[in-house]
Amino acid sequence: MQVIRLASETDLSGWRTAARVLRARRVRPDEVIWTVDATGDLLDDAALEAPAGRARFTVPAEFVALAGAALRHRSDERFSLLYRMLWRLEGEPMLLWVADPDTDKARDFARGVGKAARAMKAFVRFQPAAEPGEGLVPQIAWFEPAHRVTEAVAPFFARRYAERPFSLMTPDACAHWDTRRLSFTPGADPADAPAGQGLVAYWRAHYAALFAEACGNPSAPGAIAPTTCRPQAPEETMPTPRPSPPPKGHPTPSRRVLKAAARVSRDAPYDAVALTSLDEVSAGLQFCRRCDLYRDATQGVPGEGPERARLMLVGEQPGDQEDLAGQPFVGPAGQVLDRALEAAGVPRGQAYVTNAVKHFKHELRGKKRIHKTPNTGEVTACRWWLDNERRIVRPRVIVALGATAALAVVGKPTPIGKSRGRAIQLLDQAQGVVTYHPSFLLRVPDADAKAKAFAEFVQDLKFAWKLAA
Repeated sequence: MQVIRLASETDLSGWRTAARVLRARRVRPDEVIWTVDATGDLLDDAALEAPAGRARFTVPAEFVALAGAALRHRSDERFSLLYRMLWRLEGEPMLLWVADPDTDKARDFARGVGKAARAMKAFVRFQPAAEPGEGLVPQIAWFEPAHRVTEAVAPFFARRYAERPFSLMTPDACAHWDTRRLSFTPGADPADAPAGQGLVAYWRAHYAALFAEACGNPSAPGAIAPTTCRPQAPEETMPTPRPSPPPKGHPTPSRRVLKAAARVSRDAPYDAVALTSLDEVSAGLQFCRRCDLYRDATQGVPGEGPERARLMLVGEQPGDQEDLAGQPFVGPAGQVLDRALEAAGVPRGQAYVTNAVKHFKHELRGKKRIHKTPNTGEVTACRWWLDNERRIVRPRVIVALGATAALAVVGKPTPIGKSRGRAIQLLDQAQGVVTYHPSFLLRVPDADAKAKAFAEFVQDLKFAWKLAA
């Protein structure tokens, strides 16, 4: 029996090294015991050498990604499960793409880890670790994730709060960001973490050496440069991306719907139409991995409105406020849209409002999330969701708000200025109308030009509503 001692619970590198050697030496899965021992050696020097003359064994990239996620699960079975899959891949090259208990379990582990990572991004709340006026005030947070995702999620917070030092404390590992470098220390004991405000007082005592003293003493190890130490107003707090509860009229989908949506959103090809209700669309978006935008967004934002509507309004993507609320057009652009719909005599409650892209694409500038336009690949990947919404809602008229929405709705680049004021026949027999995006009206600097553009926007909405009737 071969005993493998890994350096940590998330030692992917150590597991890959050991698994590669064991596989080359033809050590069967039932002959290996996996354990974690940070003080022990992975394998002896002789074992680290694969037998000479044996052909190198390669695995699909999908397996490497799956192993990286599944190893963060808390199940003690994860190491042996993945080595068993690695052992089988040589004789069963399609193992990852067929129904199999091992593959299903590994994917369940990976989905659980992904859910834990999204929960950490959404629900971590930072608090000041020092009194205002002590320089650049670091932030602290205590969180107990369902799985070992701290090291994987910490770079997300470092990007989001690039100018604010923080420590994220968890039982597995503690992440520390000093505005320049991200470092990790061993996990904290949950029994030592007081609840509520006691947490702040407790961690202040342990935090001074990391940030507060360093900020005041440039010669201290790891000190923050004096130029970055500046007073903080008492009312300034770190923004927390926290999703809002589902709005009224959007009941929580059943467990069956959630499981079906997760499966379909992961497995269905881009040209397949498989969803049967808006509940499935809403649930499935939270599992969507068709592009990489889900990584930095708080949540997927589904459409909103009746399941049967004559008019569908399609925007570009959720903004910052929509990403937090989980609803389309609730921010400044949504207010412009509401005013225009009212002026056009279009009841918003009778229209289905959605976006071409369902996750918020942005870049960080300090602590602000600045909108970035989705590229063609992201629009194409997300069109699977929009096509399902169109098939379920069955609108007579679809209004594309802006160029990105026009690309998704019409299927090709469509100039706004030349296409306004006329109906475009779409492949699903609906009529398309192209107009400005409400955010464009917010950016028009001249008051007269802004008023003219708004009037044209209202005129386009009137035309679409009349066409739908």
